[in-house]
Amino acid sequence: MSEPRRPSIRGVVDGVARTAPPQAYFVGSAIFHYLGPAFAVLLFARVPPVGVAWLRIASAGAIFAVWRRPWRVLHGVNAETLTLVLALGVVLAVMNACFYVAIDRLPLGTVAAIEFLPVIALAAVGARTARNALALLLAVSGVYLLTDVRLAGEPVGVAFAFANAGLFAAYIVLAHRVSRSPALSGIDGLAAAMLAATVAITPIGGWSVVPVLLDPVAVGAGIGVGVASSVIPYVFDQLAMARLSRATYSLMVSLLPATATVIGIVVLAQIPSWIEVLGVALVVGAVAVHREREAS
Repeated sequence: MSEPRRPSIRGVVDGVARTAPPQAYFVGSAIFHYLGPAFAVLLFARVPPVGVAWLRIASAGAIFAVWRRPWRVLHGVNAETLTLVLALGVVLAVMNACFYVAIDRLPLGTVAAIEFLPVIALAAVGARTARNALALLLAVSGVYLLTDVRLAGEPVGVAFAFANAGLFAAYIVLAHRVSRSPALSGIDGLAAAMLAATVAITPIGGWSVVPVLLDPVAVGAGIGVGVASSVIPYVFDQLAMARLSRATYSLMVSLLPATATVIGIVVLAQIPSWIEVLGVALVVGAVAVHREREAS
């Protein structure tokens, strides 16, 4: 008589993932989404920002490859699904590069707040309501306060922050589609996208990592940033997105600018001025107020 087959570690993890509340995944994502970048800022003394972006994505891509082996899922998918995965990978690569250049020049909370202006603007265009008009007004006012403080001294940082913001809006849209794709599971789709991101980020930041490849502290810290920034939060995002409506997820996203500001204070000692606090508060209010049109 054969012994009963023991569940694999992957099966146990997937089972726990399906039963845990999606709100818990979002809270975990909110914390790690900016905790990892805060540690990345400390690494900028050893590695240029685009190099840290490469270490983050490449290490995450390697972990996902070993864990999920996403090429098996992609075998036989249609061209539309493959294009979706590749698009998410390119967006992840360029978004992370822009994000790190921005936080090298601007406080973490400021960059996080600017991220949400395009998200709210798209929601206002998609669902023209008085509520979304108020949200857009609050967001524009908050971002104006934040950028007016920084624009004179760091125009490059502000430019990259806005580029990151546009790509963040694209990430939310594409990641939601991957999480709901019938052709692949959300995490496997994310793993495949991270491999594509590794290829895309290499010509952008791979060259700047070469001088530090023999520095075990820099490489180890870069891998840690990858786990904290691109493995844990992106997996949690997929698990939350798969079970939360777009409107509920968008409401909970209002935690992120405040979370980034608090982490910037605690980890990086980036104490905001009262104008910056007001700007972040206006953006938090805007994200909480706005509503996206639900997909039919």
